Amino acid sequence: MTAALLPLYSGTQVRSAELPLLEAGQGPALMRRAAYGLASQVLDLLRRADGIYGARVVGLIGSGNNGGDGLYALAELRSRGVDAQAVLVAERAHPQALEAFLRAGGRLRADVPPNTTVLIDAILGTGARGGLSLPEVPGLSAAASTSTVVACDIPSGVEADTGRCPGDAIPAQHTVSFGAAKLGLLLGEGGLLSGEIRTVDIGLQDQLPGPAAWELTGPELSAPRPRPGDHKYSRGILQVVAGSAQFPGAAELTVGAAITSGVGMVRLKAEPSVSSAVLQSWPEAVMSQGRAEKAIEGATAAAIGPGLGRDRSRQVEAETMLRATVEAQMPCVLDATGLELLRGDLLSSGGLGAQLILTPHLGEARRIAEALEDQPLQRLLAGEPDTLESARALAATLGATVLLKGPSTVVAGPDGAAPLIVRSATPGLATAGTGDVLTGIIGALLATASSVQDLDFSRIAAEGARLHAAAAQRLDPHGRGHFGASALIGALRE
Repeated sequence: MTAALLPLYSGTQVRSAELPLLEAGQGPALMRRAAYGLASQVLDLLRRADGIYGARVVGLIGSGNNGGDGLYALAELRSRGVDAQAVLVAERAHPQALEAFLRAGGRLRADVPPNTTVLIDAILGTGARGGLSLPEVPGLSAAASTSTVVACDIPSGVEADTGRCPGDAIPAQHTVSFGAAKLGLLLGEGGLLSGEIRTVDIGLQDQLPGPAAWELTGPELSAPRPRPGDHKYSRGILQVVAGSAQFPGAAELTVGAAITSGVGMVRLKAEPSVSSAVLQSWPEAVMSQGRAEKAIEGATAAAIGPGLGRDRSRQVEAETMLRATVEAQMPCVLDATGLELLRGDLLSSGGLGAQLILTPHLGEARRIAEALEDQPLQRLLAGEPDTLESARALAATLGATVLLKGPSTVVAGPDGAAPLIVRSATPGLATAGTGDVLTGIIGALLATASSVQDLDFSRIAAEGARLHAAAAQRLDPHGRGHFGASALIGALRE
C-alpha cells in the first residue's frame, strides 16, 4: 500500500491566488464558501459526538476576514439547529457577517460558558504577523482544555508560511484550512497546534501555483514484501557500519530494524564485542570481515553512523566506507556520529549525490552549517528556524538528500524539487535510540529498491520516516511516551 501526496502551500501563495478573485468582486463568495465548509466540518464533528441538537458552539471572533468566516459559519450552524454563540474579542467585527449572524438568531456574549461543545478559533487568519496575546475572556482557559477546539483556517498566532508561533495560541484538535493546506499547519509549532487538518475547496485551484511542499499522507505504509521467486540476494543486501564499545546497542537497533523491515540480508562491520552482542539478538545478521573499503562489495545499500563513538580507528573505518559509497554512488543513509564524517573534501565538494541520505536533527544540522562556515545557512538554522527552507538549503549546499528530523520531518533533495513533509505527532520518539531504528528502516528501503537511476531518494527517506512514526503510533496512541527504542522493532513487525 502506498501513501498519497497532499500539496502544501505557503500562506503567501494562497493569498496571491485569492487576489485576482477579490479584485473581480468575488470576496463575499469566497467567504461564504469558506464559512459553509467550516460549518459542515463542525456539524460532522457534532454528529460523531453527541449529536447536533443541544450542542453549544462558541466562536472567538476577531476583527478581520477570519472573524467574518467564523460569524458566517456560526450563522449556518444556527440554521441547522445548533446553539451557536459568539464572543467578539475586538472592538469591531466584519459588519456583513455580524449582521448575518444576528439575523440568524445568534447571540453575542462576553464569556465562554463551561458547557461549550465546540470552540471555534476565528481570531486571526493567514495574513497575521507577530505574536498574539490571547484575549482575557472569562471561561476561555477552561473551555480551551475541555471543549473540542476547531481553528478557522489556521490556529490564531501561527504564521502560515513557517509554523512559527511567537506569542500565544489555542491548541486545536481540528483545523479547517480554506483553499489549500498551509505549510504552517505542519511545520514548527504549527504542526503541534493544528490537530487534524481538513481542507475546504473555495475555488482557488485554477489560481494556485506549484506546491511549496508535499505531505506524505493517506493509508499507512507497509514495508516491502518479497515477490514469488525472490531469494536473499534479490531482496537486497544492506551493509551496516554502527556500534562501538561505548554504544553497542546502536548496532543492535539498526540491524534489528533493517531485518524487520524486510531486507534480504544485513551485514555488520563492527568490533568483535559489538558483533558478538548483535549476534545474540539477531543471529541472522552476517558479520563483515576484512578491509573497510572491501566491505561494501556486493551490497546494494549502506547505513553508516549510529553509535560509532569517539574511537579514532572506528571513525577512520567508517569514513573509508562512506567515501567508497560516494565514489560508487551506492545508496547510503548517514546518521548520528556518521554525520561528523562530513569533513574536508567530503564537506566541501557539494556533490555527494542524492543517493546519500543525511538524517540530522536541528542540533546536528547546525553543527554541519558551522563546519561548512556557511553564515547564511547558520542564520537560517538559528533560533526557531524555518525547517523547510533549512532542509532545502542544506540539501542544495551538500548536494545530498537531507531528512531534517523533528515533530514534522522535512525531506529535501539537491535538485530543488518541492520537499516532502512527514507529520509524526509522536512525542514518544524523543528518546535514545529511535534514530538508530530510523536508520535501519531507511537502509532496508534503500537496499530493497530496484534501480538507482529510477529511485526517488526523497520519497524513500520520507516513507522510512512514515513507517517509523506509524510504529510509534501503534505502540503509543495517546502520546504518553512509555516505550523504548527497542519496542519500535516489534511494532514494525506488526
